[in-house]
Amino acid sequence: MDKKRIAVITGANSGIGKEFTFLLNQDKNVDEIWAIARDEQRLNELRDTLGAKIHTFSMDLTVRENIAFLERLLRDEDAEILYLVNSAGYAKFGDYSAVSVETSLNIIDLNACGLVAVTLVCLPYMSRGAHILNMSSQASFQPVPYQNIYSATKAFVLSYTRALNVELNDRGIRATAVCPGWMHTKLIERAKTGARKTIIKYPFIVSPDVVAKKALKDARKNKDMSIYGCAIKFSYVASKLLPHRLLMKLWLMIQGIKND
Repeated sequence: MDKKRIAVITGANSGIGKEFTFLLNQDKNVDEIWAIARDEQRLNELRDTLGAKIHTFSMDLTVRENIAFLERLLRDEDAEILYLVNSAGYAKFGDYSAVSVETSLNIIDLNACGLVAVTLVCLPYMSRGAHILNMSSQASFQPVPYQNIYSATKAFVLSYTRALNVELNDRGIRATAVCPGWMHTKLIERAKTGARKTIIKYPFIVSPDVVAKKALKDARKNKDMSIYGCAIKFSYVASKLLPHRLLMKLWLMIQGIKND
């Protein structure tokens, strides 16, 4: 008997995670989508919209017991994972004093530790031809003042994903780091802290659906990075050619932030 073929998507109920859910729901090779997020009500709304193919799991991926629960689910189901999309994450804007220690560590736990944990428990159920898509960011290309922790976690995701892609080569599994710029999602509103010095401008902002479509296309081409838009590609090249100290100064100019 053939194994059930599934897609596992974290952060599935909003933003780009929701767009990936819509796209993979149309994939005839995917029998089920395991949609994971914290907000149970919005997960149920997603299932009601997309139908029985969607199986929802309300869990906080910073809680280790929930990772163990996911591992047990996968073991009991013994399904084949065709796609793993790690899109759960969040940010806070403002200087170091605007974000508490607890919140700072929670950002790291979700954006980095949670992503690694989900990846590691899913990998035993992936085989040749499967894809991992990890949400990184344009912010991974250089240090970004006034969103310093978020930027650092996304740099981790980029490095981790590209190295993992090499390690998985023998198994025929591909890992792709998705590196968008600003997107019209709730991340921006949730990231605001009311700090005096903070991020207020979001140049070249785009809709998350176009980023998700490009990311899936790039993943299927076995690329280890997916970058949408000429401006973000230029940013990536600039981060390789120009000193990061200069790029941080340009960033502060764009945001209108003066460091006294």
